[in-house]
Amino acid sequence: MRQSEAVLPGAIAEDKPKSRKKLRGSDKELSLLALPAVIYIFVFSYLTMFGVIIAFKNYRYDKGIWGSEWVGLANFKFFFLTEKAYIVTRNTVLYNVWFWIATTFCALFVAILLNEISRKWSKYYQTVMFLPTFVSWVVIMYLAQIFLHHDYGFVNRLLESFGLDRVRWYLEPADWPAILTIAHLWKSIGFSALVYYAGIVAIDPSYYEAARMDGATRFQMVRKITIPMLAPLITILLIMTIGSMFRGDFGLHFFVSGNSPLLYNTVDIIDTFVYRALSVSGDTSMAAAVGLYQSLVGFALVVAANYAVRKINEENSLW
Repeated sequence: MRQSEAVLPGAIAEDKPKSRKKLRGSDKELSLLALPAVIYIFVFSYLTMFGVIIAFKNYRYDKGIWGSEWVGLANFKFFFLTEKAYIVTRNTVLYNVWFWIATTFCALFVAILLNEISRKWSKYYQTVMFLPTFVSWVVIMYLAQIFLHHDYGFVNRLLESFGLDRVRWYLEPADWPAILTIAHLWKSIGFSALVYYAGIVAIDPSYYEAARMDGATRFQMVRKITIPMLAPLITILLIMTIGSMFRGDFGLHFFVSGNSPLLYNTVDIIDTFVYRALSVSGDTSMAAAVGLYQSLVGFALVVAANYAVRKINEENSLW
């Protein structure tokens, strides 16, 4: 017993350095894999942060950042005192909230359907649904015109075949929330469905086997097993979405609507409003001020949402 007691500490002492060495090796490999992303974020997100000072200056190209006149919060006042500040802020928030609800519901439904079919066909559907993610909004703009153009649009031709009048889609603001929702879902539902599908695949199959033995239907398994097990993933995606609540999809709102002036009050968001103001007036300082406003509000929303989730269920929070 004394010999075994003398040997065991030595064996443990010899094993510890080996395990530490393995951990250090795996850490190096993971660090090398993450290095390109870290460099990208550092260069484009942190080194450029000094440019925030432009939001507090009357920036002039000839004088540069440091030589331009300091105006304090004047650029922020310019945005908030405009008559469209409320409209574009309202549109940005409401569109993002609705897009998240619609995308989450539809993506979950598609992911559950993918889990019910064979692996062979699910890979085919995954590829087909994922392709629109890589399509540019400029291309989608031309696709929208093929469907919605007043003279040769497919939808108007279809309406005429049923004896109905043509619709001037680019002059009718009331129809565009639905049109933008369809375009957003067509482009984004594939990626979101794959994220939820990966979460479903990671669920332990023994839960479903036990439910089948108890006589549970497919709907009951989805309601009692799939949705609750995906709740942490849905919560994390919700927190990340809340962070970008004040940043709309510029390409969707600008290109798909054809930049029609009659649709501004319906489709305009903060990003398109700033772009239009910058292209007309060339006021870089105002654009920087609005960008800073979006970032600060987004950061505050992420922290608040994570705090609220942590109070409800600490395991579902980001930190």
